[in-house]
Amino acid sequence: MLLLGGTVSPAQADKVTRTAECQGDWLPGTPTAADVMKGEISLVGLPAYKLGKKINWDASPYRNRSWEFVFQSLRWMGTLVVEYENTGEQRYLDRATEITKDWVANNRYGAGGTKSYVWKDHPVSLRTQPLLCLSRHVNESWLKDSLAAHAKLLSNPKLYKKGHNHGIDQDIALMGIGCRYNREDWSDLASRRLTGTVKLDVDSQGALMEQAPRYAVYVYGRLQVAMTNMKACDRKVPGDIGKRAEALKDFIAHSTMPNGYMVPIGDGSADTEPKMETGTPEQEVKTYRAGYVFGRTSWDEPESAYYSIRYGPGTKFHGHEDHLGVTYYADGRDILVDGGFHSYEKSSYRYWTLSPEAHNVPTVEGARFRPRTSSSLVKTDYDKDRQAFKLTDKAYGVSRTRSVLVNHGEDLMAVLDTASGGKKIKNVWRFHPSLKVESKSDGKVVLADGKFKVTLVQLSSCDRVSGQKVERGGKLGWASPTYLSKQQAAVVVSPAARSLLTVIVPGTDSPKVSCSGGKVTVEGVSFPADLF
Repeated sequence: MLLLGGTVSPAQADKVTRTAECQGDWLPGTPTAADVMKGEISLVGLPAYKLGKKINWDASPYRNRSWEFVFQSLRWMGTLVVEYENTGEQRYLDRATEITKDWVANNRYGAGGTKSYVWKDHPVSLRTQPLLCLSRHVNESWLKDSLAAHAKLLSNPKLYKKGHNHGIDQDIALMGIGCRYNREDWSDLASRRLTGTVKLDVDSQGALMEQAPRYAVYVYGRLQVAMTNMKACDRKVPGDIGKRAEALKDFIAHSTMPNGYMVPIGDGSADTEPKMETGTPEQEVKTYRAGYVFGRTSWDEPESAYYSIRYGPGTKFHGHEDHLGVTYYADGRDILVDGGFHSYEKSSYRYWTLSPEAHNVPTVEGARFRPRTSSSLVKTDYDKDRQAFKLTDKAYGVSRTRSVLVNHGEDLMAVLDTASGGKKIKNVWRFHPSLKVESKSDGKVVLADGKFKVTLVQLSSCDRVSGQKVERGGKLGWASPTYLSKQQAAVVVSPAARSLLTVIVPGTDSPKVSCSGGKVTVEGVSFPADLF
C-alpha cells in the first residue's frame, strides 16, 4: 500500500485504532495532511499560507475573519491525526501533538497575549473535535486541561448561542467532551439545550429560521452528527430533533433551483450545492411561515421556471433586508438575482449587500427605511400554471404593498407595487451579471446574453412608464455570486410613480404587451391588472 511519505504495510496501519472521533466527516477539504506536513495551509479558499516549523498563532495574513476562525479551529491539525490512524505513521501524530501543545501554551484563555477571537463560541466548538480526536492517542494532562477549559466555556449560559447553528455546534462539542470523560452533567446539559435550540432554529414546517437557506444544509448535517454522537454515548435522541431534521430536507429541496444550486438568499452564495438526498416534495409551490415562497414549473427539469419571494420576521442572524424581494429563474438560467453574499468582513460593501438597495424590492419615495421591519403575506391564489401572492409591510412608515404573479408554460413574472397615503413608489431590478442592456426606450428595457433575450416592461395604470435608469457598476450595479467575488450587474431603476406594474418576459426582445379594461395581456397571456 503506497501512502504519503513511504510504504506502510496494512499490518502496520492496523496497529492504530480508528476512532469515531477521528473518522467522521468533520475534516475540511483543504488543507490535506501532506500540506500541513509541508507547512502550508489553504483555508476558506484563500491562497496557501506558509506556517513554518514555529507557528505564529497571531497570524492573519489576509485580514479575513473567516480565515482567522478556521485557523484557530485547528481542524487542519486534525488531518494529521486522521492520517496517523489511517497509515500508522508516527510522524503524523508527533507533528499533531507538537502543533497542539504549542497552541495550548500560547493561547490560554484570558491571558494577555491571547487574541479575543480565539475563544469565541464557534472556534471553541469546532476546535473541540480535533482536540478530542487527538485525545484518543495522546493521554497528557495539558490536553485534558485544555478540553476542560473548552467545556467550561461551552457550558456557560452567557456564551450560548441559542436558536442558532453555533448553538448546535456548542452542544455537539460539549456532548463530545462529556461522553469522552464520563461527565454526565456536561452531556445532560448539551442534550437539554440542543432540543430547545433545534425547535427555535427549525420551525415545524422544516424552515430554517436563520434567513439564509444555504445554512439549512449545514444544520441538517450537524444534526446528523449530533444524533449519531448521542447514540454512540448511549443516550436517547429526543423526538423533536429527529422530526425537524427530517423536515429540513423538504425545505432544502424547495430552496434549490432547477440548476441544482440553492437560491442565494441572505448570506448564501450562488455556488452552494446541497449534495445530499432530499427526495422530491409533493408540491411545486411551497409557502413557509418563516418568510419564504418557493415555486417552480416542475421537478427534475433544468428548464423549469423557478422563483422565490421573501417576507416574514425582521432581519436576524444571516438575513438581509430583502423583504418583498423576488428572484426569478427561467429558460434554464438566472434572470433576477439578489446582490448576493460577499463575506463576513466588516466592510462598506458587506453592509451594502445587506441593504434594500442590493435586492429586488420597492422603496417609498421621500420616506425613511426602518430596518428589521416584519412583513406579511396577506393573499394567495395559485394553481399549477399560475400563482399570485400579495405582501405588505410598513418598512417605510406607510404601507407598501407588492403583488407577484408568476405564469408557467408561457413564462413571465409580473409585479405590482403601491404605497399608501398617496406616496410614490420606486423599485430596482438586478439582472444576472451575464445579462447586459441591449436597448431602452418607452418603458421597455431589453437585456441580452448572446442570443438569449429578456425584456422588462413597466406600466402605471395601463400607461407605459418611461425614464428607467440602468446602472452597471457605480453605486448599485453589483452582485456577489460567490465568496469574496464582486461583479458588475445591470440594475434597472424605475422612476417614481403612484403604482408600478413590472413585467419580466424571458426569451424575447419584443413581447406584445397591452393593457385595457383592468386586464393586461402579454404574448397572449392575460391576467388582471391588480394580479388577482
